[in-house]
Amino acid sequence: MNRVADTTLPRERAQLIVERLQRDGRVVAAELAAEFRVSEDSIRRDLRELAAAGQCKRVYGGALLAANFAPLRQRDAQHIARKQALARAAVSLVSPGQILFIDAGSTNTQIALALPERQDLTVITNAPDVANALLGRPGFEVILLGGRLHHRIGGAIGAQAVAQVRGIRADLCFPGICSVDARSGIWTFDDEENLLKQAMIQASGETVAVATAEKLQAAATHLTAGLEAVTHLVTEASAAIDCFARTNINIVLA
Repeated sequence: MNRVADTTLPRERAQLIVERLQRDGRVVAAELAAEFRVSEDSIRRDLRELAAAGQCKRVYGGALLAANFAPLRQRDAQHIARKQALARAAVSLVSPGQILFIDAGSTNTQIALALPERQDLTVITNAPDVANALLGRPGFEVILLGGRLHHRIGGAIGAQAVAQVRGIRADLCFPGICSVDARSGIWTFDDEENLLKQAMIQASGETVAVATAEKLQAAATHLTAGLEAVTHLVTEASAAIDCFARTNINIVLA
């Protein structure tokens, strides 16, 4: 049986691949080649170009949706209502008198804004935006970690911040989330940022991963913590959540 040549232009095909990644979180090169009636070499070239543009992460046999690696100011303007809904669900896990680590991140800034006042809460953060969200509000003691301020991350990282975290014990930790994988755990991009997240998790009684639905299918580069370290997952209803139902994580839907 003769194959019918594909008439889709490479740019159109790339856009369709991006749409598939956004819908399913991953693509398989062989399946795309069959669907578009082109060689697997053509698909691999498409995936290489998308990966170079930051739109996917190449893996053996295909690609995964890349997590959002944009600067904090850009992320602050994205999906605001969704992040506010996640924040309202996340703060339901906070009890009066607790000590909280809140990592840098656009969703975590919304969590800080959503925290109830007059609850005698102590918040330790590496993020000026989180600290400013709590500044002057009654019922909060805010401790701002020092270190090198990273413009994309929006928070302090480095040895100084890690050392400070290791000298504190917290009740809850809200690490900034780049990706959550149902088989392996929490992932991020930057090595120094990863070390700080790991220190926060290790110094906390419970860890709350707060993530938009696409981060349950996205890919990042550095493993922060295994699933056993995650106590609660706060996210949105999606097909990807089914994979977490078989874990011991408490799932809270926004």
